[in-house]
Amino acid sequence: MKYKAEKTIVISSWIIVSLLLIKFTPKNKIRESIVVFLFKQALTWIFGLLVVEKNLISYPYRLFFKKANRASFSFEYFIYPGLCTLFSLYYPKNKSHLKKTLHFFISTSVIVIFEIIAVKYTKLIKYKKWTWYWSFITIWITDYLTQAFHNWFFKTKFHE
Repeated sequence: MKYKAEKTIVISSWIIVSLLLIKFTPKNKIRESIVVFLFKQALTWIFGLLVVEKNLISYPYRLFFKKANRASFSFEYFIYPGLCTLFSLYYPKNKSHLKKTLHFFISTSVIVIFEIIAVKYTKLIKYKKWTWYWSFITIWITDYLTQAFHNWFFKTKFHE
């Protein structure tokens, strides 16, 4: 079967992110998680389409909506927003600037490391005029924007 490994990875990612969201989203934070998830989807929709349409990245294997657009529905609309939701729920609001920066760095690094592995060993993503550090920068920026939106929406201070 063509793309068997890719299909397994995508389905496993959906399951893992779903379970992580169920397990680590406290009941009193469901509203927050929905707001973050939807805001992140809006950002990734714009950036995801932009990089694909500008021919910077391609997704040779996509599980869903193969004819609707060339972006990865799974990554752009579920996996990445789900991970960002957890990032935001566990953001160290009242901690030092160093801990906040480390939170961004570790979260971004984990995603980029998995992306690098996917680029090298699968047909899930192909860099054309792109490299890992652009992913690192854009993920960091979109996480920052999402956290800023979260804090604005829920009226919390970003730099406490």
